[in-house]
Amino acid sequence: MTLAHILGFPRIGKQREIKKALEAYWDKQLDLASLLAIGRQICRENWQLQHTTLDFVTVGDFSWYDHVLDTAAMLGVVPARFATKQISLDVLFQMARGNLTENVIACEMTKWFDTNYHYIVPEIEDSKQFRLSYYELFEAISQAQALGYSVKPVILGPLSFLWLSKCHPIKFDKLSLLDNLMQVYQQIFKQLKALNISWVQVDEPILGLDLPLAWLDGFKKAYGTHHGLNILLTTYFTLFDKIALLNDLAVQGIHLDLTKNCHQLEQLTRDLPNQMILSAGVVDGRNVWKCDLSSCYGQLLKTKEKIQDRLWVASTCSLLHVPVDLTLETTMDPKVKSWLSFAVQKIEEVSALARALNDETPHPLFQISDQCLKMREQSSLIHDPKVKARIAHIEKDMYHRKHPYPKRTKTQKEILNLPLFPTTTIGSFPQTQDLRKLRFEYKKGVILKDEYQAAIAKQIENNIAIQEALDLDVLVHGEAERNDMVEYFAKLLQGYVLSDNGWVQSYGSRLVKPPILFGDVARSSPMTISWINYAQSKTTRPVKGMLTGPITMMRWSFIRDDQDWTITVTQLALALRDEIEDLEKSGIKIIQLDEPAFREGLPLTQKDWPFYLNWAVNAFRLASCVVQDSTQIHTHMCYSEFNDIIESIAQLDADVITIETARSQRELFLALEQFDYPNEIGPGIYDVHSPRVPTIKEMVDHLTNAVKVIPSQRLWVNPDCGLKTRDWAQTKAALSNMVAAAKIMRRSTPS
Repeated sequence: MTLAHILGFPRIGKQREIKKALEAYWDKQLDLASLLAIGRQICRENWQLQHTTLDFVTVGDFSWYDHVLDTAAMLGVVPARFATKQISLDVLFQMARGNLTENVIACEMTKWFDTNYHYIVPEIEDSKQFRLSYYELFEAISQAQALGYSVKPVILGPLSFLWLSKCHPIKFDKLSLLDNLMQVYQQIFKQLKALNISWVQVDEPILGLDLPLAWLDGFKKAYGTHHGLNILLTTYFTLFDKIALLNDLAVQGIHLDLTKNCHQLEQLTRDLPNQMILSAGVVDGRNVWKCDLSSCYGQLLKTKEKIQDRLWVASTCSLLHVPVDLTLETTMDPKVKSWLSFAVQKIEEVSALARALNDETPHPLFQISDQCLKMREQSSLIHDPKVKARIAHIEKDMYHRKHPYPKRTKTQKEILNLPLFPTTTIGSFPQTQDLRKLRFEYKKGVILKDEYQAAIAKQIENNIAIQEALDLDVLVHGEAERNDMVEYFAKLLQGYVLSDNGWVQSYGSRLVKPPILFGDVARSSPMTISWINYAQSKTTRPVKGMLTGPITMMRWSFIRDDQDWTITVTQLALALRDEIEDLEKSGIKIIQLDEPAFREGLPLTQKDWPFYLNWAVNAFRLASCVVQDSTQIHTHMCYSEFNDIIESIAQLDADVITIETARSQRELFLALEQFDYPNEIGPGIYDVHSPRVPTIKEMVDHLTNAVKVIPSQRLWVNPDCGLKTRDWAQTKAALSNMVAAAKIMRRSTPS
């Protein structure tokens, strides 16, 4: 019989219970027992949902902050600065957010492969620290079993854990720790067997990367012998090209992401080792479009004819990356809604495929899928001939500024007249409860447009006054009118639809609601000019125009899958080009086009990098190169590893780039030692994702390190990201220290 399962389910709850509970707990408005009770309730609801239609209930996918952080805790990998004899949930929160009372910095946070999910980077200081230390997984398994469910635990595999970790010293050979680490994994497997677990899902997503030979040999060492229970080795996000490796592994099953690589099925069924299960990931766990059930069924049926009951049906990856339930959307255009599938619906799709394969007859859901796919293909909502015609008329000079940076910067310095180490922020200021309430009441019609705009104007005026009092050099309006840096623009662009409850986890309590990009993109009217000009009218200091770049608009949306992404990103670039041109014409001298997702979009295999980087660079330049030399273009990138692409970042030809380095400054500085970045750069000198306020000395030390690799004439001073998640007390204190640090650097640096 073909079995059905998923690799994981969203952990946030249908009504964002995890966000509300975490933030109440951190604010000491909820006790630990109540917090844990909410987590157990989310798990029970998720398990019941899976039990109804699937053959396994996946356990171990829930986390209060991040599953990689949980794995580190389970393995005893807790940095010494969080000195503790017993690992608790509060210790995990300190690792993720910092320890405020003892002034201890948080662990680094970065992107999970090429997704917008962030994980906490494990810090391995000593091979002896590996020990089974955190038992939440086993407790969750027992709870699910007590409810009568057939449990399939999920854990992050040892090779992926090591690969994703950082070691001290930084050049230490992480792979040399595998033998010690495997001793703890053996204990985990032993405990799972004692709990009568038949199958365990071991995630090894690094199998989709370009791995050195030594790491491939590491898989043979880790999985070359039987561990006493059935292991489903899973990898996802990209094409699996290491089929021959399976012959050397003593695992009982392999899961692969086949969404865009169903042509692999024929080879897989030919080369799959005898008796090995194939879990076919055919329902897309990263996007929201309905599965083409009829097409998938035809391909899977051919596979089942060859390997019989060794075929399982699954989601491609954890459903963590999609919203919970489409039925919660009550205001969305019904035509667009009919094309979509969220996590609950994807479970139904997985189940329908497995049932059809077992019954050898199409499931009733197939007909609905066929009808919706046909309607989508023919819909006039999607295609705009004017947008397509504009792309055909793009000329080469649209990708270039009038003159190179050395000439532009002289003009800009004369106009802006900024000091050494100019200070600025990334764009957003605290999104207070009052602001959220204001936007909610306006959306619901409780207050009228005039009242709403007056309140936003007042907030912008306050933001300007606060920045002037802090003595910042380049100001921002604070984005009071924006709920999200992508959703705000999506609402104003043709080709997008917004959801009401399409939340997904970015990290911890930070949830985002990606808009759905379903059709051709165009700008019908200015999107930011009135608010930016209002802010500029309240100060003589320069105010930055703030926009989200084309790659980030694409990457942080659920992007249409019916055309090549290069066409979509070009449409976005042209729409933003129009906005930038209008901002400049209105008198704005500094325009920031943020691209935090630039590195995130990099393909997982290096052979595909040049194509992506060429298109990503060109999209940014197409949007930004419309301005005159006198207008200064900024961009911002965060929580990424830039060493491999620093040359492409330089090719963006932004006059100024602000970049995250607060938790990982050494890595960026190493890259800058090897590559002379030609333009201006602001290495973020404090971490906004922690409520901890850094000292002036810490910031001076950071800047002192920065001037070793960045000339002081080209060095900016800024936080590492936007400040929307912080409160005003933290924001003012940190920015005050930041400005003080910049002034200390000016006094000690010759002009």
